[in-house]
Amino acid sequence: MTKEKKNFLLPIIVMIFLFGMISFVTNLASPMGDILKFQFKVTNWMSTLGVFANFIAYAVMGYPSGNLLEKLGYKKTALIAVVVGFVGVGIQTLSGTFQSFGIYLLGAFVAGFSMCLLNTVVNPMLKKLGRERTEGDEDKKEKKANQLVQLGGSFNSLSGTAVIVLTGILIPEGIKNAQISNVFPLMYAALAIFAFAFIVIAMTAIPEREKTQEVVHEKSQYGPLSFRHFILGAVAIFVYVGVEVGIPNVLNKWLQNPDLDILKLGGTGNVEAIAGSIAATYWLLMLVGRLIGGIIGGKVSAKVMLGVASSIGLLLTLAAMFAPSSLISLPVLNKEVNSLTNIFITASVPINAALLVLIGLCTSVMWGGIFNLAVQGLGKYTEKATGIFMVMVCGGGILPLLQNGIVDMTGGVGYLVSYWVIAIALVYLLYYALIGCKNVNKDIPVN
Repeated sequence: MTKEKKNFLLPIIVMIFLFGMISFVTNLASPMGDILKFQFKVTNWMSTLGVFANFIAYAVMGYPSGNLLEKLGYKKTALIAVVVGFVGVGIQTLSGTFQSFGIYLLGAFVAGFSMCLLNTVVNPMLKKLGRERTEGDEDKKEKKANQLVQLGGSFNSLSGTAVIVLTGILIPEGIKNAQISNVFPLMYAALAIFAFAFIVIAMTAIPEREKTQEVVHEKSQYGPLSFRHFILGAVAIFVYVGVEVGIPNVLNKWLQNPDLDILKLGGTGNVEAIAGSIAATYWLLMLVGRLIGGIIGGKVSAKVMLGVASSIGLLLTLAAMFAPSSLISLPVLNKEVNSLTNIFITASVPINAALLVLIGLCTSVMWGGIFNLAVQGLGKYTEKATGIFMVMVCGGGILPLLQNGIVDMTGGVGYLVSYWVIAIALVYLLYYALIGCKNVNKDIPVN
């Protein structure tokens, strides 16, 4: 048994590595939207179309990805995802060469296919590995599975933090003069990551789902949608991803808006780097939260974790919306780093921004909590349920689009007003944690 556990180490590392790739490519879309807004002279909501294209791909590919996983297994599905991701990022790079907004959106859409496939593989695989390497009752297995998903999410947050910070550093002459070509180094890095991942996955032995009982079964009258707690969980994933993406997306736009001068720098200084650093701090706190979640995940149930996180997140959101925009000093990344002693500088930041950033600690543990609660007790329907989950990830493109639409409708100044979308979403997540996650369909056979 000990030897078998050791053999799971490399597959776990590979899955965590893929988790990071998902965040790197996905999070690149938000700062890219800020560049597109000024390069192509479009509105706030149109600048969010890259994020929308990336996430709407989940709505198209989500369910087929579950079927693909069921037929081809984890390894082949992951390899296909990596190839598609390479193509998607390659197309986005070409958009800078041809100065085409349309080509960029096409690339973002194709990259979204890849992220959807990777998510379909990574989450059930980490859950499977967590359960299989744990001895004990069902409760213990579920807690360990939750712990491993949270640890995998930590690397996801680290990649998300890095890409936001690096994008701010790569904009040399202010957001109004930014070009897609400024972030070519990040795109080249993404292409290299995909190429390297393909080699690693191809050479790694990944345990697959056993198919010994896959003989001609009568077609079941049931499916994932037969379970109320799964349906409500799928909706929870929709709003959660919208919350996770929408908070830093709108925050970054608000802070670096040259017309509002929120940071009181008068159009000078490291506005983009400071705004990017603050938004990246949100992802950094998600990393911290996931590390904490990974540590306590084996002791605290997913239900309790989600309930506490939703409650605190809601309070922080409301406080950010209604607090006076007084400035406080925070350490942020220095764009003009020339030694190890001046990596960070002190900047004056609105207290509203600081409160929004803190929500990263809350959103950090939500994905793993919702996923584990929603698929608990689904048995043989888990793979198809994961595909449906991936469809609902499109909320990450729809809620930020709605937020930015509200900003446009308020004359480009209602950034904080748009966070009502986030507040309502968090109310729903709290409901799911307290009531909606209960499995009321235990009479359905799942073996």
